[in-house]
Amino acid sequence: MRLLPLFAAITLILGTEGVAQADDAPAPARVVVRAAHLVDVQSGTVRDNPLVVIEGERITEVRYDGQMPAGANVIDLGGATLLPGLIDCHVHLTGDPGEIKGDYYESILKRSAIDSAILSPIYAKRTLDAGFTTVRNLGASDYVDVALRNAINRGDIPGPRMLVSGPPLGATGGHADDTTGFSPWIEFHSVDGVADGVDAIRHRIRENVKNGADVIKFMASAGVLSAETSVGAPQYSQEEMNAIVDEAHRWGKKVAAHAHGAEAIKMAIRAGVDSVEHSSMIDDEGLKLAKQHGTYLDFDVYNDDYILSEYSKKGFPASTIDKERLVGRTQRENFQRAVGAGEKLAFGTDAGVYPHGWNGKQFATMTKWGMTPMQSIQAATVNAADLLGMKDKVGAVAVGHYADLVAVGGDPIKDIAQLEHVGFVMKGGAVEKNELKR
Repeated sequence: MRLLPLFAAITLILGTEGVAQADDAPAPARVVVRAAHLVDVQSGTVRDNPLVVIEGERITEVRYDGQMPAGANVIDLGGATLLPGLIDCHVHLTGDPGEIKGDYYESILKRSAIDSAILSPIYAKRTLDAGFTTVRNLGASDYVDVALRNAINRGDIPGPRMLVSGPPLGATGGHADDTTGFSPWIEFHSVDGVADGVDAIRHRIRENVKNGADVIKFMASAGVLSAETSVGAPQYSQEEMNAIVDEAHRWGKKVAAHAHGAEAIKMAIRAGVDSVEHSSMIDDEGLKLAKQHGTYLDFDVYNDDYILSEYSKKGFPASTIDKERLVGRTQRENFQRAVGAGEKLAFGTDAGVYPHGWNGKQFATMTKWGMTPMQSIQAATVNAADLLGMKDKVGAVAVGHYADLVAVGGDPIKDIAQLEHVGFVMKGGAVEKNELKR
């Protein structure tokens, strides 16, 4: 009993010393990033001669009067154009088609989550160097994406800020079931998201949340890169989709639905999902429903080029290539219709289906199919931040936001392909890449 007052006194002394030490800690260094132009995504304009003032990991001031704060460390990017750090709402950082060198089955049957864990930091760094400072990773077995996110957050490895889903939910025999198409006598040892029926689905969501998922992803329809005959048929009932959204939202998690087919898209929207991924065959009713529900649509409109040109060389089954031919052009035409209809659109590429670090190639495809350059940039900044629930933290060069900045040598509004060659990357006030040094 006598030890308790002594312990309390020691704790109080140590606590007081800790406070004193904290009070004596130096203030964060003030850094100013200067460039010729800034793409102001909030107003949809380009502004000249910005000075972005940063303390620690946050932006404290954005000014255009040319008055340099006293005592600041200056990063002068000369004639470059600044933008907010870019956001990709649909990536798979635990895999890359570069792993597959003419043998489709090699990566499936001869590699494991250990291989993914070893290689994923390489893909994370490529993504960050491409100017994408925040990503949403939608699907990874064995919670490798959770471990990757945690390692980045600890500062162990460089990479983008990540929101992760863990294993995506899907029906037995569906797009999330990696054993589909193989002999039932082959045993696969991995943590996946296969779940059937409302009770099993709710349990699976709770498992993902327990193990660190930030977002819940599920397969509302069949897909391209899996063994089902269909590419877009619904794979969950309406009741099951309703349960997914209800349970995920109960735990404060947003929901992303993989869906190619028109009916599966509408079912997912009616269930209340926050975003529909791919959206390939969306029809007029689906577009109306998305607008009524405030649902974001993510169209991965670039990767069709890569799949059709490269996947046959990598030994993918002919059925996969045929399914891509079925959805590729249709998806782009429907993207154009969605732009014209004023839908809520965010930037999602499905990177990992094509090489990581190529994310910026999608901007040119988006502008070719109906968006202005500014709209495509806003899709990857303010819109994406809103979808992720992070609009007060990322997606704009604004006071209080993380100091996530990228810069290109030219004018991305006149030449959107500039975003395929980002020369400067800052994440949370730390310079990750600078090829624009003066």
